[in-house]
Amino acid sequence: MKLMIASDIHGSAYYCEKMIDAFYREKADKLLLLGDILYHGPRNDLPREYHPKKVIEMLNNMKEKLLCVRGNCDTEVDQMVLEFPILADYAIFSVNDRMIFATHGHQFNRDNLPMLQEGDILLNGHFHVPAGEWIGKYIYLNPGSISIPKGNSEHSYMIIEGNTYLWKNLEGEVYKKEVF
Repeated sequence: MKLMIASDIHGSAYYCEKMIDAFYREKADKLLLLGDILYHGPRNDLPREYHPKKVIEMLNNMKEKLLCVRGNCDTEVDQMVLEFPILADYAIFSVNDRMIFATHGHQFNRDNLPMLQEGDILLNGHFHVPAGEWIGKYIYLNPGSISIPKGNSEHSYMIIEGNTYLWKNLEGEVYKKEVF
């Protein structure tokens, strides 16, 4: 299975469209969104082409391809207009015999760990900075942000296929690769 992971769209129709184009270009099986879909939050400037209604339409049109966890900017009101579930605080699944704990990052993160075993993966967004590293006995992954990257990073997403983890910009250029 090929999984594309993205986070922090924050209502940007421009970057949502680029993310969807990347998803189809990648021929991924599923797109996992790590929260903060529609609203930009009080600490962020408005992202390019902030238009949550367009983001709603684009994502609802591909709802069968989406998996999602709730971000700190996502609410029950958002769920009323989105046709796929967004309100789970986390998702747990297995890829290549590794348990992945996927969450936005505002509750569970490197400083507040969920219960992980050796070799498990903590996957979150929220910080808008890409990361892929061993921390102690677990692996920490962050795809960065689709619309509001921070820390001089690019507008980015991740691909997980087999034991290979790729970080790519929205044009599809690989800028980081890890094999775990």
